[in-house]
Amino acid sequence: MASQQEKAAAPDGLPAGQATSTDRNMPKEGEYVQWRTLPPGNPDQLNRWSHFLTREHEFPGAQAMLYGAGVPNKDMMKKAPHVGIATVWWEGNPCNTHLLDLGQKVKKAVEREKMLAWQFNTIGVSDGITMGGEGMRYSLQSREIIADSIETVTCAQHHDANISIPGCDKNMPGVIMAAARHNRPFVMIYGGTMRGGHSELLDRPINIVTCYEASGAYTYGRLKPACPNSKATPSDVMDDIEQHACPGAGACGGMYTANTMATAIEAMGLTAPGSSSFPAASPEKFRECEKAAEYIKICMEKDIRPRDLLTKESFENALVLTMILGGSTNGVLHYLAMANSADVDLTLDDINRVSAKTPFLADMAPSGRYYMEDLYKVGGTPAVLKMLIAAGYINGSIPTITGKTLAENVADWPSLDPDQKIIRPLNDPIKPQGHIRILYGNFSPGGAVAKITGKEGLSFTGKARCFNKEFELDKALKNSEITVEQGNQVLIVRYEGPKGGPGMPEQLKASAAIMGAGLNNVALVTDGRYSGASHGFIVGHVVPEAATGGPIALVKDGDMITIDAVRNRIDIIKTVDGVEGEEEIQKVLDERKKEWKPPVMKPTRGVLAKYARLVGDASHGAVTDLGGSAY
Repeated sequence: MASQQEKAAAPDGLPAGQATSTDRNMPKEGEYVQWRTLPPGNPDQLNRWSHFLTREHEFPGAQAMLYGAGVPNKDMMKKAPHVGIATVWWEGNPCNTHLLDLGQKVKKAVEREKMLAWQFNTIGVSDGITMGGEGMRYSLQSREIIADSIETVTCAQHHDANISIPGCDKNMPGVIMAAARHNRPFVMIYGGTMRGGHSELLDRPINIVTCYEASGAYTYGRLKPACPNSKATPSDVMDDIEQHACPGAGACGGMYTANTMATAIEAMGLTAPGSSSFPAASPEKFRECEKAAEYIKICMEKDIRPRDLLTKESFENALVLTMILGGSTNGVLHYLAMANSADVDLTLDDINRVSAKTPFLADMAPSGRYYMEDLYKVGGTPAVLKMLIAAGYINGSIPTITGKTLAENVADWPSLDPDQKIIRPLNDPIKPQGHIRILYGNFSPGGAVAKITGKEGLSFTGKARCFNKEFELDKALKNSEITVEQGNQVLIVRYEGPKGGPGMPEQLKASAAIMGAGLNNVALVTDGRYSGASHGFIVGHVVPEAATGGPIALVKDGDMITIDAVRNRIDIIKTVDGVEGEEEIQKVLDERKKEWKPPVMKPTRGVLAKYARLVGDASHGAVTDLGGSAY
């Protein structure tokens, strides 16, 4: 017979007898499956979801399978909570190759807490390996697969909690989106950054981005060894870079997308303090894995759920830290997607609002000199957060997975060394406002995301030069067809959006090649994405995208484009035929739209075709989980 407590249990952990909640953000009935769960508050019954699978003999087959999977005895079967450990592990990518080992450390720690630990896996795509090729089209949609697969296992297996261990760019938002959906006690452990590389022939530190920028220098005849007396050829230098840029496990070392997302999620309270800056192979990372069992138990005992932490205030923290550190434009896409999953009202206007009030302080790659490994040595992310909380930029009162506030988490952390050079003082920023700007205008009525550090200026005007796929621009660069002598050009890569790509591929190969070639007379604009490692005058995420007939599809070679990061505008200011004026240019675009024909969708089968049919626009996170009825 069911106990009185079981009979009183309400869907998804709401107080007994209460079917809805007005003050807690829970997955809405009708939008998500509502799971039976025991009420919170009893430390002896942390198996709040799995209880209904393992109690008495209601599901004997399930219990038989669980005994077969390793449940040691009847007492553990009936009482022990089930903790899923989701590692985004696979071999062949340094960001992820070590995550299975980290997961096994977490599993042992969870088992020492007398809980059942079930390690499972999900997939990923290496941006560094796929960059510039057809494989990159699979990268962004891997975020959705990660979220779908963790939600699937957690819910189907009746897990009572989840610890996720991501390592590469799309991994982090994917596991957070899953957490917002299943909304069970959750901890994230970032896989950590890799050590920096060193090139003997260049006589300087290098990393993954060096490979792409060196490729541009190689193509334009600018790549040489550091020593003028060296007999090394440009090909020898390329070999040296390729062999030493990535010296081991961990994510790419600059403030690229992986470190952007990890630092932001730490500022949201979803990881242990220091998680985002502990290197992959450091003793601190291993100790973090040990502590994860303690933190997940705290979340279970106190009923701290992902949606309790995924709030407007915590997203604001994430945005502030991204601006302070000079993080990736991809963060915009991922924050919008995470907020969508958590039912938090976050828009492009919030991005601009936070950017306008937040200085850019970090001299970190891609535009600066330092890497996450360097920041770790001077106190890491907690030291930065401590400074920003004291200055009023970060909300230290938000709750976290430790059961303490963010301010309490970092209170005992060492302060930033006043002599360090990585994080500039608040009164002496690199740029007084954030580097990420949301641009609107007749070129992008639905918004576009620009990365403007200030080093390349705050505005740019040039003639449009259009490429209908990324490979067309790559070919032009490879053949040295774009030169400084041609004057200011706005290089437009289109039909690379979420639907048109399909997959919204990153375009680091082109942006890095331009930097390496010294082409400071160009701006890059796309309805696709740029890598977190990209820098220069770049604008991505243009909405509406070309495949849906947006203005980016209607631009012609020779149209004059202005990008203004002060007014947050991107506009066609003069057509190739000499038409000027806002209303007159709009008439030209309307006439061009009548002549425009949508491209033939390719491919029409497989995962990319399914993604293209489901995905929304970039200004809303390029998500596939849009809600609504399927029939």
